[in-house]
Amino acid sequence: MSVLWVLGAGQLGAMLKQAGTPLGIDVRPVDIESTETLALAPTDIVTAEREEWPETVATKQLATHSNFVNLATFPQLADRLTQKQWLDRLELATAPWFPVEADSTAAKAYDVLGERVLMKRRRGGYDGKGQYWLKQSEGAEIPEDWKGQAIAEQAINFDEEASLVGVRGKNGETYFYPLTLNLHINGILYASISPLERLKPLQSKAEAMLSKLMNALDYVGVMAMECFRVGDELLINELAPRVHNSGHWTQAGASICQFENHVRAVTGLPLAPAEVKNQSMMVNLIGVDLNYDWLNLQGLELYWYKKEVRPGRKVGHLNFCSGSHSVLESALTKLDLPEPYPEALQWLAKNLPKL
Repeated sequence: MSVLWVLGAGQLGAMLKQAGTPLGIDVRPVDIESTETLALAPTDIVTAEREEWPETVATKQLATHSNFVNLATFPQLADRLTQKQWLDRLELATAPWFPVEADSTAAKAYDVLGERVLMKRRRGGYDGKGQYWLKQSEGAEIPEDWKGQAIAEQAINFDEEASLVGVRGKNGETYFYPLTLNLHINGILYASISPLERLKPLQSKAEAMLSKLMNALDYVGVMAMECFRVGDELLINELAPRVHNSGHWTQAGASICQFENHVRAVTGLPLAPAEVKNQSMMVNLIGVDLNYDWLNLQGLELYWYKKEVRPGRKVGHLNFCSGSHSVLESALTKLDLPEPYPEALQWLAKNLPKL
């Protein structure tokens, strides 16, 4: 079996490596700052754990390999302008928007998109970074250094945030996980829960939307689609051409997790529907110290990223999976985490179905 190289050596790369081990796949994440000469063979395969990357010794080696899966797709979806253009071209619902040009004004934004407008940097920006609010009530203007570098979106008064994680093989077959309900606090994902019976009526619609996009791009591997639910409609917020935070629950809650599915797809191994085991929840660990007392909680699985703990930094996550409502409810009650976690744990408890 050929080596599967991963451009990027963060937590997603580490979890792809973990998923490849039982399959006998040699998965090698590569730090983008590495200056090592990589022993790339012609039959090796390259994937990525991130949408974009700087030009370094490591990335030049990997990005010029003939078997870099989805190489042409990454720049199209990493740039929010071209990502939105793809959604419009395919007539996939998204928030009304326009590109912020050199001559764009706040007055135009308010006239076209309403009194609350969210600007997003075209490149980079995640977990609430790279965003700037224009609020007519505050007389906000577009900063000069945002002109030509951003898109402007209408603020959506959504009911909930949900995401769909799917996988597409080289032969075009697709499989999907159940829709996942997500909670963001200050732009950062804090908690996810899946599956939910009440989201089932939207499942086929979401799958059709993501299928249309993956097929148009001839995409191979796992892709995530983050959506706003507005009544019975879904609006695509953002796309991630890779494994995604909101799919981490599949490590505990599905027979084939998103990481194994991605490894299977890009290496050409057979795909199959994942069996959902039980009710799952995921809690991101953000700027909190490691506490092995968490392991006392029934139904809990810990993933620690071995990163330096800093405020606002994702340093791990907790997965919970059980067929017992009382086990999951008890875990949420006993889990001791600082602010703003009480809000996230209460949100999970509120959305936890009575099994």
